[in-house]
Amino acid sequence: MSRKPAITVSRLDLERIEALLDRLPPELAAAHAALREELDRAAVLEPAEMPGNVVTMNSTVSFTDEEGAAPLRMTLVYPNAAGKPGTVSILAPVGSALLGLAKGRHIDWPTPDGRKRRLTVLSVDYQPEAAGELHR
Repeated sequence: MSRKPAITVSRLDLERIEALLDRLPPELAAAHAALREELDRAAVLEPAEMPGNVVTMNSTVSFTDEEGAAPLRMTLVYPNAAGKPGTVSILAPVGSALLGLAKGRHIDWPTPDGRKRRLTVLSVDYQPEAAGELHR
């Protein structure tokens, strides 16, 4: 497996995601160990310091899932906002993989069935921090 790319998260996103994970029942929390590991290794910045090319919560991002696949466009959301077309929950494997990645970066991410998927960020089409929405 390739080395994991550097990721950056905002302090606000980190606090909200950790609180979300802490509220999960133990049997569900174990399923999100990879997300916790990503948060533990992330560089943490204040929302106003976030580079505009990094995927944060509520960002809309274009990415490929696997080599040569057609690009996808999704908005990374908290579970209560998931389920609408064009959204992906932070608790979904794809959502966990996208958080903190910069444009042009890729990550190999485990799927529930044990395989690996490679996600590559093509563009961050909207990021709340870059739009001045620092406390969304």
